[in-house]
Amino acid sequence: VSKELNEEKIDVILWDENPAQFVINAMAPVEVVSIIFDEDSDSMDVAVKESDVSQAIGHRGQNVRLASQLTGWELNVMNEFKAEEKREAEAQNLINLFRNQLHVDEEVATALVEEGFTSLDEIAYVPIAELLDIEEFDEPLVEQLRRNAKDALVTKAIAKEEVNGIAPDLLAFEGMDNELAFKMVARGVVTVENLAEQSVDELMEIEGMDKQRAAAMIMKAREPWFSADAQNT
Repeated sequence: VSKELNEEKIDVILWDENPAQFVINAMAPVEVVSIIFDEDSDSMDVAVKESDVSQAIGHRGQNVRLASQLTGWELNVMNEFKAEEKREAEAQNLINLFRNQLHVDEEVATALVEEGFTSLDEIAYVPIAELLDIEEFDEPLVEQLRRNAKDALVTKAIAKEEVNGIAPDLLAFEGMDNELAFKMVARGVVTVENLAEQSVDELMEIEGMDKQRAAAMIMKAREPWFSADAQNT
């Protein structure tokens, strides 16, 4: 093949379905010390020995750029010491987040981070058994963690929708709580008028909603309609 390409050098990279292993293969002969994924940004922090940084990056970034194009991941090459500093800083940020949002002490927050939890969503919806497997975590603590995580997510979602135009009257609507408001918003119900336009069957699709509560909320939301009709007769 090289002869057909006028002696052009060809590098053969062994494909692997495991993204991390594929990156390791693409970076060869540089030895990869560690890899950290960031699936939200489709990037990886690739740690190599200090002596291998220049080779891993290549002239004007050519090597790492080609490896990124080949693997489909944005690769951030750094030495192992910088990678460790970054990991420690990110871990501390997570600990602070969990302390503030879950209302727990540093020991509990640190235990969650050490067990690999990286978001409130994971804590809110991971099977209870996984949290109970953590040493010294009992059922009351796990229930508290899940409840606080869900409340924090609801507050965040509502705050986001407020920016996007959610009506204050829906948040203050009789019978509304944070969790239900979050579920309503997910269905596109952001005003009391939107709620009034729903049917009982539509609200019954919301987890935890019963027929009596759905009917009562819809009738309450439609009260302005009845008042307007009465004034027009």
